[in-house]
Amino acid sequence: MDGNGTLLDQVKTAIVRCLRMPITPAEIQDDMPLFDEGLGLDSIDALEIVLELQRSFGVEISDEQVGKRVLHSVRTIVEFIEVSRQ
Repeated sequence: MDGNGTLLDQVKTAIVRCLRMPITPAEIQDDMPLFDEGLGLDSIDALEIVLELQRSFGVEISDEQVGKRVLHSVRTIVEFIEVSRQ
């Protein structure tokens, strides 16, 4: 497991929990797109994830363009959290 393992797992768990998804966090691949052909999430889901990231990780996504980049996959979310914490 790489150095991000724990944070990757935490983000996956937060996504599954906040969206009440009928899957386990382990079923989400680190680089799987969260929208479209990946998990198939929509804009309402994106808003829920943004709120969950604020609550659980203390990070704020400032605008839609940042959100599109950050919410691409679990890995991009983790990278954003790590940069935001520096």
